[in-house]
Amino acid sequence: MEGKVCLITGATGGIGQETAKALARRGATLVLSGRDEARTAATVAAVREAAPQARVESLLADLSSLASVRALADAFRARHQRLDVLVNNAGLIIDRRQVTVDGYEATFATNHLSHFLLTHLLRDLLVASGPARIINVSSEGHRFANARFLDDPQTEHQRYDGIRVYGNAKLSNILFTRGLAKRLQGTRVTANALHPGLVRTGFGHNSQGFFRYVVQLGAPFMVSAEKGARTSVYLASSPEVADISGEYFIKCRKAKPSSAARDEALAERLWQVSEQLTGVTT
Repeated sequence: MEGKVCLITGATGGIGQETAKALARRGATLVLSGRDEARTAATVAAVREAAPQARVESLLADLSSLASVRALADAFRARHQRLDVLVNNAGLIIDRRQVTVDGYEATFATNHLSHFLLTHLLRDLLVASGPARIINVSSEGHRFANARFLDDPQTEHQRYDGIRVYGNAKLSNILFTRGLAKRLQGTRVTANALHPGLVRTGFGHNSQGFFRYVVQLGAPFMVSAEKGARTSVYLASSPEVADISGEYFIKCRKAKPSSAARDEALAERLWQVSEQLTGVTT
């Protein structure tokens, strides 16, 4: 990874931070995106402690805001003329419907729309830097999705079910990966999605009631963040997957996602809806 520039969203804890440490040890230049200034600074320090020779810097961004995503892309481009690896890692799960500053349902906006927009804004850098890689962190939770979720992507006209809405967002990550791989054919940029496993992190602790209970109950059976990051690191750095694109991985191996995640028509519809909501034409 010497000479490679990697941008990781949601890098201030959990698998994002462990992914950063592992890539730093391999010689990559790390740009870590976080929302909280103190936590982001602490993450930079932790990565430097894990890899003393690491070239690591940070950029602040709130991925629930499309304006902040655009500012993140601008700030990255002001510092770097290349991008070799983009790890779309940031995400959240909540048990009560919340709306972003853009008026969008928060889970869908943060887990999917932000990364759709960020990838679009940095796509030319990735293509120019090729071979380059895009890694989208999804989840086996995509199997809880409603295959017709695009009829009401903002969950405005139905009872809010946090697990189902999270599943919709994670399904979107895989569908986005498929659409992206299709559009990147002929370039030297690949796009793959992954399930990190049930990881022991702070994920879900911003929720109340049921979600918090499930996280606490399942903690003894979860893997460490370091183990959870292994597939992200593998997809970012391994020569074995240099020419693989549009796939879904679990434990560093290709896996078969749900039938909805393999629906080409649904992937195209999601792409069109995402363009409309983010205001971009890809």
